[in-house]
Amino acid sequence: MSAPVFAASELAQRFGLELRGDDRAVHGVGTLATATADQLGFLANPRYRGQLAETGAGVVVLRADDADARAGTALLARDPYVAFAKIAALFEHKPARMAGIHPTAAVDPSAEVEPSAHVGPHVSIGARSRIGAGASIGPGCVIGEDCVIGEGCELVARATLVTRVRLGKRVLVHPGAVLGADGFGIAMDHGRWIKVPQLGGVMVGDDCEIGANTSIDRGALGDTVLEEDVRLDNQIQVGHNVRIGEHTAIAGCVGIAGSAVIGARCMIGGGAGILGHLSICDDAVISAMSLVTRSISRPGLHTGVFPLMPNADWERAAVTLKHLPALRDRIRRLEQRLPIDSVESPAPNPGVDAPSNDPKESS
Repeated sequence: MSAPVFAASELAQRFGLELRGDDRAVHGVGTLATATADQLGFLANPRYRGQLAETGAGVVVLRADDADARAGTALLARDPYVAFAKIAALFEHKPARMAGIHPTAAVDPSAEVEPSAHVGPHVSIGARSRIGAGASIGPGCVIGEDCVIGEGCELVARATLVTRVRLGKRVLVHPGAVLGADGFGIAMDHGRWIKVPQLGGVMVGDDCEIGANTSIDRGALGDTVLEEDVRLDNQIQVGHNVRIGEHTAIAGCVGIAGSAVIGARCMIGGGAGILGHLSICDDAVISAMSLVTRSISRPGLHTGVFPLMPNADWERAAVTLKHLPALRDRIRRLEQRLPIDSVESPAPNPGVDAPSNDPKESS
């Protein structure tokens, strides 16, 4: 199959961009540092502005504010990164999936598979599950009982839907993801753990994406819910009965404990941890590696991680932290010797609720 070629003027018309300079053919995309004369690059991050004068890209997508620094052909965009994403999609090769069920697939007689769906090699589909029109179930996927795969969904390969998992339309699930496994529910009974049955399911809204080796546990009572257009990176753990609001994006290796509620349009950095039974408001941004131990009620950026510094400085700071309780007591004793009017109490953080002493909050 021949590679696609687009004129810069065609891209401008298709995506609502402004063409500056000569019209050129675009055969592919690349970064400012690596793109060649027949490729398109983009400038979205100001820190790479210095590469603009040296780039070999034949066409560059950038903001109008940066246009004067570009001598060659440019496409002006309100958001260059969004424009680049749409253009790059034109050059993405996706293998064709033939409709039908592969001979090696095992499909329960009570399952329903739409004729336009693709079921690949060594797929297993359990009782009463339904596969929607145009869905693609890749090699080695396991779909348990009572699952629903919506129209246009794609399970790339080796994804597992254990039971009672419902995917909306156009959901993308990457290899190794496990949806609908038991939530971590245990109760102590006379010195021994007993298992708490997980009787709920998982509900995933339209246009969501689930990264490789990400796990989403089914609810204990009720469902674990991802609303529309939630994007999960690789190796994320979502505990039972978590609810994630629409258009929220979560980076890799985040852990979300059971019954946490995350609002809409949130962004959570890689490696962050969120304790159970907390709520995070809409439009909150959590820095990478932060530990969220209290609910967040104010939108904006929140950080709960010790900043990087030279090791010797970190060790001194760590020693100081160990002495903070004693220092606090000394300050309180000094305050008691001062007139009341001269002592100001620190204002509480209006965006973070007080911590809970309930040990169940961490489950």
